[in-house]
Amino acid sequence: MAKIVIADDDVDIRELVEFKLSSMGHEVTSVADGAAALRACQSARPDLVVLDVMMPGVSGLEALRALRGEPALADLPVILLTARAQESDVEMGFDSGADDYITKPFSPRELGSRVAALLSRATSV
Repeated sequence: MAKIVIADDDVDIRELVEFKLSSMGHEVTSVADGAAALRACQSARPDLVVLDVMMPGVSGLEALRALRGEPALADLPVILLTARAQESDVEMGFDSGADDYITKPFSPRELGSRVAALLSRATSV
C-alpha cells in the first residue's frame, strides 16, 4: 500500500498510529521529531506524513513549512495530529499547508479513514 512517515514525540501515540496504519497494510516509518521526519521524507519520499504539532526541536508546523518549501515534497499530503484544538490552532495548521487536522484524543478508526481518504484523493489527481 502506501509509505507513511509518522512523527510524534509521545512514544505511546506513535506506536498506536503505527499499529493502526500498519494493520491497514501501509509501510510505516516512525520518528520522534520534526527534523527526523524531514530527513525521512528527503531520503525516501513517502505517500503521506502524519505530524504532531508540538515536538521538541523542529515542531510539526516547522517541518510542514519546510516540506512545502521543497519542490520535490511540496505536494506531499500531510495530516497534523495534535492536542492543540483551539480554532486559531486549526487555522494556523491549515494556513501552514496541512491537508487535514486531527485533534487528540483521537479515534484510530477515524485516523484510518482520513488517511485512506487523503491517499485516495492524492492518487486520483
